[in-house]
Amino acid sequence: MGSYAPGPMQSPPPPTGSVAQQPFQAPPPSAMGHPQMHPGPQSLHSPQQMPPQMAPPQSFHSSQQLPPQMAQQQSPQMGMGGMAGPFPGPPPPGPGGFQQPGPGPNGPQGYPQQAGQFGGYMAGPQQGMPGAFPGTPGSLAGPPQKKLDPAVMPSITKIIQEDQANHGGEVFSTSIRGTVPPLVTTNFTAWDQGNASPRFMRCTTYSLPCTADLAKQCQVPLACIIKPFATLQKNEAPLYVVDHGETGPIRCNRCKAYMCPYMKFIDGGRRYQCSFCNCVNEVPAFFFQHLDHNGRRVDFNERPELCLGSYEFAATIDYCKNNKPPNPPAFIFMIDVSYNNIKSGLVKLICEELKTLLEKLPREAGEESSAIKVGFVTYNKVLHFYNVKSALAQPQMMVVSDTAEVFVPLLDGFLVNFQESRAVICNLLDQIPDMFADTNESETVFAPVIQAGVEAFKAAECSGKIFLFHSSMPTAEAPGKLKNRDDKKLVNTEKEKNLFQPLKGVYEQLSKDCVAQGCCVDLFLFPNQYLDLATMGDVPSHTGGSVYKYNNFQVETNGEHFLRDLRKDVQKSIGFDAIMRVRTSTGFRATDFFGAIHMNNTTDVEMAAVDCDKALTVEFKHDDTLSEEAGALLQCAFLYTTISGQRRLRIHNLSLNCSSQLLDLYKACETDSLINFFAKSAYRAILNQPLKNVRDILVNQTAHMLACYRKICAEPSAASQLILPSTMKVFPVYMNSLMKTAPLVSSTELSTDDRAHLRQSVMAMGVEDTQLLLYPRLIPLHDLDVGGDALPASVPCTEESLSDSGMFLLENGLSMFLWLGQAIPPDLIQSIFNLPSLAHLQDNLFSLPELDNPLSQKVRSIISGLLEKRPNSMKLVIVRQKDKPEVIFRQFLVEDKSLFGGASYCDFLCHVHREIRQLLT
Repeated sequence: MGSYAPGPMQSPPPPTGSVAQQPFQAPPPSAMGHPQMHPGPQSLHSPQQMPPQMAPPQSFHSSQQLPPQMAQQQSPQMGMGGMAGPFPGPPPPGPGGFQQPGPGPNGPQGYPQQAGQFGGYMAGPQQGMPGAFPGTPGSLAGPPQKKLDPAVMPSITKIIQEDQANHGGEVFSTSIRGTVPPLVTTNFTAWDQGNASPRFMRCTTYSLPCTADLAKQCQVPLACIIKPFATLQKNEAPLYVVDHGETGPIRCNRCKAYMCPYMKFIDGGRRYQCSFCNCVNEVPAFFFQHLDHNGRRVDFNERPELCLGSYEFAATIDYCKNNKPPNPPAFIFMIDVSYNNIKSGLVKLICEELKTLLEKLPREAGEESSAIKVGFVTYNKVLHFYNVKSALAQPQMMVVSDTAEVFVPLLDGFLVNFQESRAVICNLLDQIPDMFADTNESETVFAPVIQAGVEAFKAAECSGKIFLFHSSMPTAEAPGKLKNRDDKKLVNTEKEKNLFQPLKGVYEQLSKDCVAQGCCVDLFLFPNQYLDLATMGDVPSHTGGSVYKYNNFQVETNGEHFLRDLRKDVQKSIGFDAIMRVRTSTGFRATDFFGAIHMNNTTDVEMAAVDCDKALTVEFKHDDTLSEEAGALLQCAFLYTTISGQRRLRIHNLSLNCSSQLLDLYKACETDSLINFFAKSAYRAILNQPLKNVRDILVNQTAHMLACYRKICAEPSAASQLILPSTMKVFPVYMNSLMKTAPLVSSTELSTDDRAHLRQSVMAMGVEDTQLLLYPRLIPLHDLDVGGDALPASVPCTEESLSDSGMFLLENGLSMFLWLGQAIPPDLIQSIFNLPSLAHLQDNLFSLPELDNPLSQKVRSIISGLLEKRPNSMKLVIVRQKDKPEVIFRQFLVEDKSLFGGASYCDFLCHVHREIRQLLT
């Protein structure tokens, strides 16, 4: 990690398990010393001698080669819908638009000018090299295709299982610069030794090309996916908090980077050189410490900011708004009490759940109770605020009917401590369903409800979160009133992008107001028809919030699904009123950001809140040549307010290799991170470009990245062979799956709201969530080892994996299915459902009965384990083979051809191969 004299380093023991002795490279000599130590042991690293620093061991598996029959296949003429030609003229300015290519001889030698690139150099499909397959949607033209042997096609399930076998249960040490971590699907323990855990930061490649020309030549995006509040495993150490008192965190005078393991101490420890900008800074007197014979501070192992990749600083008053310490945040629960929600039983369900859920509000470690305050609002066409002050015998309602200029009618008694006001709050929650039991009001407002929450936080001088439970399009006369924009005639035209674009004006201003106040909005929707989710979900998606959607809600079938989501959402670890800055060492910089964020300028990422499931993706571009010796450094500084009202700085550091050889870049690629970047790039682009252009660019860039590898890095071989980098051999599977997701498919059969919902959800996803979404897990349950702990191995996501006598569980993080073959043995049905045969199974079944036999308990244990692990709850849908609902299930078999016009994996691979050959000729 950085270049400095080799020497033995002291190192803590691995968290649990054992790790084989291997060469380590210590973080650069840097440190801080002050008697005012952070809590914890005197030394973060036990005195265990490690071997001298050595270059990281690099093993590289030979490229994946596919056999000649791939070339003999005619390219499948598979329609994916879309336009006949490229989108005319330059793309519209603003986020999501592709940049126009600049003139000049910058293209790589031997290639035609490339068709288009996300966040990059070119725009629009290339004439004569269409990315999407010609033909009509959903049809295969031409002669019957010769079947490609699945055994020779790269398999995601095999790669996942191999990585789990090689690294599962291991300790992954972050001491060596540019080490590629295990896959997100692998169960490993991260050991912070100077670089942030891959749970916090993952890169598309861990070896950056030294020059912009090399980056342009290969077109592999250079990006990092940052999950600032990622959940650590139980055996991984929580982040240390460093408190320098009134002095505050030490940072570089020039570039403002915070003290970290990469700083180099000189002049006997009296000064340090910043590794980000090379500025030499004085070491404050309280922080001075002598250097050892290797030039490293003697207190190196005692200071988190000198030996760890991730840690926190207690922030001083300078980091607070208006130079005042923040108040603890608040949660406001806002319940739509219109006719539908009362009659469905939803309002009663919410009120009953809140009585127990409020006992479990998030609290700081070691604290007996939560510092978070709570408030309650009900609404339909007007808003009802409740005074739940602890001194009252009964809650008091105050009605605000002027929704044009909404205000909070009371300050004292609206936001209260739950423990102190428990009796009054429980009284209120008992009364609300009865209070509105006879309502006939079906019209609702929406934007004024959020505005009221912002005003309440402003009056209380705190940040917080709104939990909004809403069921229909806001049609009452008020700011933010919406009307139906769901025009299916726009599908498959240049104007299809309008369906995804939120309405500006009221909602755009509302997002800005929310972010300015640190007000995050979580939206729980219960629609029976279209409600313009593209617009209604816009505020949550800019404030770090989430949107949960339960179509045609019924308490019996959706109630438990919704309550699991609500419980998770309330109890998540979360930070409020956040600003993030990503700093880099010289030679490259952060240029683009994707996520549930708001940006007033080009560098500061603002988030009203960020929880443990939210991630943002940052793209980097060169502005100079990078040095192989010095490498590349990233520092993510994240300023936020804790749930107890403390202002903190969370710092994540990462060091990457740099190379003038493209082979090194490909060897250090991370396919799961790459596909996260492409998904977010494409989903942002569809706001401004025709879907066909976006799909074309995805195909073209896939072909270009692989063609560049073939031309420059691979050994010569027959043109009929498809050569894929070892680290990217399953990239085409993910890319094909991405192009078949609802937002990127032009089909009138898909709900506009569902498409908009998925688009918004993916923009805030981390690597693990996009991986699972694009390649669902298909788990056979018919041959379960009832006594074992391990999950059965997943099988490829294709119809060929299913068997008539089998039972399979499929999950992708948002949906879950239990598929039952038509010839499933009766004893299996008896064990799971307590029924004599499949014929006795009811339609629309969404849960398993609780039976005492071991097999039933094992299946339920597997399902509940997966539900617990995922950020969202998933509604279990039980599907019988050949029944009508099976059509929905089959859309998740992503290696097969899609009903809505997407190619099978086999056809897509052949098509990409043809595109690569065309680029190389």
